[in-house]
Amino acid sequence: MSALASHDHDAPAATEPVVVLDHVTKRFPGVVANDGVTVAIHPGEVHVLLGENGAGKSTLVGMLSGIQTPDEGGILVGGHEVSIDTPARALALGIGTVFQHAMLVPSLTVAENVALGGPALVRPDRRRIAEDLRRAAAEIGVSVDPDAPVGSLSLGEQQQVEIVRAVMRQSRVLILDEATAMLTPKGAEELGGLMRRLVARGMAVVFITHKLNEALAYCDRISVLRLGRKVGAIGPEALKAMGPKAATAEIVRLMFGSSAAVAAGDARPARTVPAGPAVLAVEGLSVPDDAVPVEAVTLAVAAGEILGIAGIDGNGQKQFAEALAGQRRQTSGRVLLDGRPIDALPVGERRKAGLRYVTDDRLHEGTVGGFPVALNLVLKQIGDEPFWTRGVERPATIADHARRLVSAFDVRTPGIETPVGKLSGGNIQKALLARELSGAARAVIFAKPTYGLDVQNIRATRQRIRDAADGGLAVILISTDLEEILELSDRIAVMDRGRIVGIVDNGPDARLAVGEMMSGVAA
Repeated sequence: MSALASHDHDAPAATEPVVVLDHVTKRFPGVVANDGVTVAIHPGEVHVLLGENGAGKSTLVGMLSGIQTPDEGGILVGGHEVSIDTPARALALGIGTVFQHAMLVPSLTVAENVALGGPALVRPDRRRIAEDLRRAAAEIGVSVDPDAPVGSLSLGEQQQVEIVRAVMRQSRVLILDEATAMLTPKGAEELGGLMRRLVARGMAVVFITHKLNEALAYCDRISVLRLGRKVGAIGPEALKAMGPKAATAEIVRLMFGSSAAVAAGDARPARTVPAGPAVLAVEGLSVPDDAVPVEAVTLAVAAGEILGIAGIDGNGQKQFAEALAGQRRQTSGRVLLDGRPIDALPVGERRKAGLRYVTDDRLHEGTVGGFPVALNLVLKQIGDEPFWTRGVERPATIADHARRLVSAFDVRTPGIETPVGKLSGGNIQKALLARELSGAARAVIFAKPTYGLDVQNIRATRQRIRDAADGGLAVILISTDLEEILELSDRIAVMDRGRIVGIVDNGPDARLAVGEMMSGVAA
């Protein structure tokens, strides 16, 4: 028995599966998103797919919903192999998908949205659609106003509309992809109750979530993905026999690995961080946002320290980083650099004080693609000495500065006058690092610094982060890659729904502790 199979507690179900992903593999340039994954989806069950960012859940959903097609393996519906090459084909096969962000037209009414996708040459019968909507909604225990503009509905109500639409289309399988991520706890609970009512009608529900409490509250069956592979499964009988506590321990172990794996070398090597006062401190910082507001964040980073901020993407990390950099308004709290409050300072003044921000949006926010490399390297110093004198640009000084940074940071470019947008992603990142790590920096915020890079540039960027800390800078590393956080950080904070839910020292037990906090198990 293979190592993967040994984690499988998924006994055969009494019913035949309605859909089977049969040893599917999907590759993208530089990455295997799914590697020989087999998942059977049964009628009358909530089948939960669990796994951290990058585990391969979204790719599986893409193959079921007709957005992606497998490179190897196949998909069976009702026991017959099928090709799901378009979303329309998925719908025709009875597979409906509700994504994290509603796929509805806000300016149209509920009934008009439901009419979309109907026969092109047939005028929709609005009265009949409204009657069908009300009847389908009543059957599954929700209330829908056919005449309400979708833009006036809450996120939870919009999801209910999409679910009712799937019921009206007689879907046999309903995929809910991170459907609770943007909902309030009450909204998530209501969605959980709706899932149970749907499976009671014989529908199969595939529920993708990161929250173990939600998974265990509503699931009948669980499959766990890690790094593109299915690493284990727990069926209905095993779940009942285990109980919530044992099931939670097993799932966390499958999702994040064992403490032995960390001890074997994927935590950051021991390094002495000089004791001293905080260089960058955040006290009770709150940032407004319609999706995920940041609430009362407090943390501090010393010189030479790397504080990793882990968490599932979309939990307020970007809002937090932009507020620190001065790009977002805060409603309360303080940001201090070397003990001096800087929260009232604009972006440029914060940078001059020594706070630097390496954004995850390299080409649009971090640089101006049509501008030369040389100008991008002084983009945040336009008008400042020594590159401008009394408002007059000094091209020779800018060029000398650019050549030094291009050499020091190994930016591969035909020349310093080459538009930065023509460089590779890795070289654009090098240019960003060169700009933000040069000069009188005191603290640096890195937001997903290796996202989208190849292996060579990932290694180079991570080494730059280590070098920055070894050089005495205070570093905040925001990443959704847990391996990266464990490799680089001295301490690790976990952000969930805009809050810091815990901070742990990196070490042999860090992976499981962080995994539990990311999964909503512990704080």
